[in-house]
Amino acid sequence: MSHPHEPPPYDKDPLYPTPPGGYPPPGGYPPPGGYPPPGGYSQPGGYPQPGGYAPPAPYGQPGYGYPPAGAPVPPMPTLPMNLGDDGIVTTDWDDKKVRHAFVRKVYAIISVQLLVTVGIISIFIFVSPIKTFVSRNVGVYYASYAVFLVTYLTLACCEGPRRRYPWNIILLAIFTLAMGFMTGTISSWYDTKAVFIAMIITAIVAIVVTVFCFQTKVDFTSCTGLFCVLGIVVMVTGIVTAIVLSFKYIYWLHMLYAALGAIVFTLFLAYDTQLVLGNRKRALGAEEYVYGALRIYTDIMQIFLSVLQLVGRR
Repeated sequence: MSHPHEPPPYDKDPLYPTPPGGYPPPGGYPPPGGYPPPGGYSQPGGYPQPGGYAPPAPYGQPGYGYPPAGAPVPPMPTLPMNLGDDGIVTTDWDDKKVRHAFVRKVYAIISVQLLVTVGIISIFIFVSPIKTFVSRNVGVYYASYAVFLVTYLTLACCEGPRRRYPWNIILLAIFTLAMGFMTGTISSWYDTKAVFIAMIITAIVAIVVTVFCFQTKVDFTSCTGLFCVLGIVVMVTGIVTAIVLSFKYIYWLHMLYAALGAIVFTLFLAYDTQLVLGNRKRALGAEEYVYGALRIYTDIMQIFLSVLQLVGRR
């Protein structure tokens, strides 16, 4: 039995029959079913070519994207604060650093105001020629009172001047000098010992009220209506007292008004201190440092004048 020396040809293999027409030559395959040649794929659905993607939307604009490396990240937007005409905010401050800086600025201004006022009062009670001059010329007192009233109303009622630097500082300086001159004139009418006693009592009251406002949970700013009523009562009582005392001096009426003024302005000092400190229902805005210093300084001076009338002797 003989064996073949070569394998049978593949075209004779029944498992792999030769296609009709024979096999095509290498490289000559037609695109079956419409397959594109290499590199010639179409763009179904608009797929971009490599490197042709659209740039991402800028950070903070509609769309998704990140800022480029090294670019500053814009701050997060804050909630708008409801500022009234008096510069009081109806929401709490969340940034404690900003509030602490605001409090330091307000009390630094108040410290300068009080130092200037104490210096002016000392001149009026220790320098005899000035003391004699102001006691004989009452018109100087009324002139300082007019300047005090005009600058106070300007800073209290006009947001533009009290927020615009340096006009707010200039107006506050004029107001402080007028208030100091007016207080010094009144102090020259009293005994020197009584003036020092009134200063000490006022300093103790101011310190105690400030510490109390730091520690207490009582919110004086939520009782705005009550303080408005107290202000009206003090104003009306002062007008009536001034009219009565201009015709006949009544000692007990004078002392009653002085005691009422000391109590009411102590409450106002607590109210204004909490407006400056914040963390209450109402607070002063971040730009109202001049207004905050104006309110607290005026309260302290009103307490001093009321105590001086109680302990003083003409």
